[in-house]
Amino acid sequence: MLDASVVMTWAFPNENDAGALAIMRRLRTETARVPVVWWFEVRNVLLVNEHRQRIGADDAAAFLRSLSGLRIEIAPIPDSGRIMALARQHRLTVHDCAYLELALRDGLPLATLDAQLTAAARGEGVAVIP
Repeated sequence: MLDASVVMTWAFPNENDAGALAIMRRLRTETARVPVVWWFEVRNVLLVNEHRQRIGADDAAAFLRSLSGLRIEIAPIPDSGRIMALARQHRLTVHDCAYLELALRDGLPLATLDAQLTAAARGEGVAVIP
């Protein structure tokens, strides 16, 4: 499981995180699963940062191309009822619970830099990386 918060540190050199970089290296040989919302979140972060002039359109496109070279698999649509229940229980967004629900469904650890999502994952018995 791979959260967009980890992936987006790779796009901005001043946000490098040792744990996130280690995960990127692992994706050269291991496969990560992501919920469908991940696809939209990655592109939205790039677009917002283009508007803020932190990244240019060409660099954003190059970043997306580099992601396509990693082993990232988009999972099928999740169980709506379970996501809503998790969101209510942990007071998280539906976006964040898409990651948590997939980690629970597939029995996978979750790579995230989000503190609230980390706490919820641990509360649900999901291992968190890093």
